[in-house]
Formats: sequence, structure tokens, C-alpha cells
Amino acid sequence: MYGMGFDHSFGLWFITRWLKPDLMIESGAFKGHSTWVLRQAMPDTPIVSLSPRHPEKYLKKGPAYVDGNCTYFAGKDFLDFGSMDWGKVMKKHRIEDQSRVLVFFDDHQNELKRLKQALKAGFKHLVFEDNYDTGTGDHYSFRQICDQFYVRGGGHSCFKDSDEARIRSRRKKFWEKAVDAEELCGPGEEWWGVRGYMRDDFNHSNKAITYNEHFQNSRFVESVLDVYWELPPVAGPSLTHQTRYDPARVPSPIVEDGRYGLFQRVGLSRLESSVFNGYTQMVYLRVSEPET
Repeated sequence: MYGMGFDHSFGLWFITRWLKPDLMIESGAFKGHSTWVLRQAMPDTPIVSLSPRHPEKYLKKGPAYVDGNCTYFAGKDFLDFGSMDWGKVMKKHRIEDQSRVLVFFDDHQNELKRLKQALKAGFKHLVFEDNYDTGTGDHYSFRQICDQFYVRGGGHSCFKDSDEARIRSRRKKFWEKAVDAEELCGPGEEWWGVRGYMRDDFNHSNKAITYNEHFQNSRFVESVLDVYWELPPVAGPSLTHQTRYDPARVPSPIVEDGRYGLFQRVGLSRLESSVFNGYTQMVYLRVSEPET
């Protein structure tokens, strides 16, 4: 899939078809798979793609996708999302209402940073592909930010003999991406983010934050959040045979376990099980500026 598995590919296609934007922006293209998904959803809508390496560079080594109706800021022309003159881009594409724009992030950057940049630019509809669970991933995610004691099911215990620790230990035996208490907690019982760190830029930046800072981050996100929706897996693990993500930590699948007839009728049984191993709680956000 060259960057996204089937679950996220379907989720991005669905969100795009649902919103029907007048302009699509992606930050992080890799070999162009997400560009292709956006194009399948909206055949005639222009795309703006930001990526350090142009997808065409991968064509020399194997499959990649380059879109004919896409403006690329890539390779020597690359600009980071936060450095773009979005007003100029909107004017070029004759976009007067930025609620008609969809922004897709698959760039492994601190998602709080990207949220603030998107708000400054006036964008309302955002999708983040790698919304990593607490204790995992190479950047600070909304899943991590929203993991708070005051949220049902949020917050964690670092006590080694706690019920949570025992459950995590058992589930680690079945799911590769499950996190046990020892992996979850730092030396001072810092469980938020990744062992008390706010990761950024493919984990090239790794900043320690206090729980109070983590808490304040969540309050800010809540102040601008209109909708938070984690796109569910397409099907349950007994159907897909995926062994990576812990199904106890994700939304209920569209095709639930045990419904093999439906799984087969819609053609999912013809896919290799490996395409279902990439789920990381992809999330759609609708946001607005906080009231002053």
C-alpha cells in the first residue's frame, strides 16, 4: 500500500467522499498512495501535495503515483505545511470558503503543532493518519493528548500489580503493538505521551513534558474541537487475521467478528491479511477558533 493499509485507505476515501471538498491538501505523500486515494474519491478536484521527496523519484525503483491535477511542493520545491502562504494558495484555486478544504496529514509531526498551524491558516476539516495510542508512535498524537483521567477510560496506572498492568501483560502476548505497563511508564511513572515525552518529526525531536502541560494541551484541543471521530477498522481481527493492533484499544469494526458471510460478499476475503495490519486510529477533526 506504500504508506497506508486498507483500513486507512478506505477511511480517507470515505471522509473525502462525504465532505466533497473543493480543494484537497496532503502533507506527506511518500509514494503517492494517499494522493491516489484522494483522486479516487474526487476525480476532478485539485490537490496540493507537500512532501520532502517527490513521489516521481520512487517510479525508478517500483510502483508510485504522480497525479496530473496536483500541485506539488516537493523535492527542491518542498515547503513545510507551517511555512506555506496558504492565502496565496487559496487565491490561486479560487477558494473563498476554507470550510470547503480538506487537509490530510501523514507527515509524522507533532499533531498539536499541526493543529495550531491549521487553525492559523483557517482550515476546518483535518484528517490525521497516524493517531498513535499512548505509549507508541514517533510523534505526539490526539489519541495521546485526549488520554486523560477525566475522560472515560483515560489515564493509566503504573502500579505493577494493578488490574491494568495484569491485563496489559496478557494482551501483549497476542497483539504486537500492545503496550505493557513497563513499556507504558517512565522511571517517574510518566505514562502520558510516550513515557512522559512529546515526540515530533519522526521522533527526531523528543521533549519531556509534565502532566500539567499534557493536561493543558488537552484543554486547548477541547476548546477548538467540534468533532473528533476515529475511523474504525474495516473488519474484526478474526476475519482479517491481523495480529498487530489491540482490538480492545480501537473503535468497533464496520464488519464485526463472526460476520464472515458479509466479509466475503464485499470482497474483503480476497485481500492479503497484511493489508489490515496498519491501523493506527486515523482521526477526522472538525475544528474552529476558540472563543475569546
